[in-house]
Amino acid sequence: MVGPSAKPAAWHPRLAGVAPCETAIILGSGWSSWAENLVIECSLDYSEVFRTQENSIANVPGHAGKLHVATWGECRLLVFQGRFHLYQGLTAAQVSQTAQLAHAMGTQRLVLTNAVGGIAPELMAGSFVIIKDHLNFQGDNPLRGLSPSPFIDLCNLYCTDFYPDLKIWADQQGIALHRGVLAAVVGPSYETPAEIRALERLGADVVSMSMVPEAIMARYLGLEVVGLSLVTNPAAGLSTDPLQHQEVLQCGQDAQAHSSLLLDQLLSYWTAAH
Repeated sequence: MVGPSAKPAAWHPRLAGVAPCETAIILGSGWSSWAENLVIECSLDYSEVFRTQENSIANVPGHAGKLHVATWGECRLLVFQGRFHLYQGLTAAQVSQTAQLAHAMGTQRLVLTNAVGGIAPELMAGSFVIIKDHLNFQGDNPLRGLSPSPFIDLCNLYCTDFYPDLKIWADQQGIALHRGVLAAVVGPSYETPAEIRALERLGADVVSMSMVPEAIMARYLGLEVVGLSLVTNPAAGLSTDPLQHQEVLQCGQDAQAHSSLLLDQLLSYWTAAH
């Protein structure tokens, strides 16, 4: 466990001499290809950086398990190409190692991307959602056992001030962009139709197995957070087709052009405000 002023227990010596990075990005399922167009300063495998023995990142298709120090325009980035999940047998604190390392590397902002199932009827596969709030149904919190006080306020956890401008831009590009509430579940099995109906009644627009642990830890450590999701499929019971992870990856590949443009524009608006 780490506190707000501490560094993660495990991080590679090569990062010790790296200059601070202003912004960190975690690339989830369907987002990995965005890193291919960056100017890379150095890259490390997750197995070189994190000591989590249960690290099975390579066993999750669509998650490269690579950490990059890179530049995007004049902005220095820490890019996590892939993430950890509770369904790998990890705790929420272990899942949030990426946010802890981002803080240790001097970042002030964290962009979290992931793939989600659409619950709200307007959220079709290939559309995007700026996360405005979340429902944590993962049964764990990365702040358990931390000191100083872990009783942090999660009101306005996700930054959305730039959304109106980004929405106008997205409409002009023919990119379907919405704002909504994310429900986070453990997985790895997909939800049942009854669970999706319950989540809908509770106010969820999309559902996933990620993002929330990193977001909570980032807020605890004083980082600003943005959540950006790609809808890759209708949630359980909202389509006659069975849910498959390959469908998630295929939708991410099909949406690659739009997701890259959208992430670039989001960074432009967000970093310009600082």
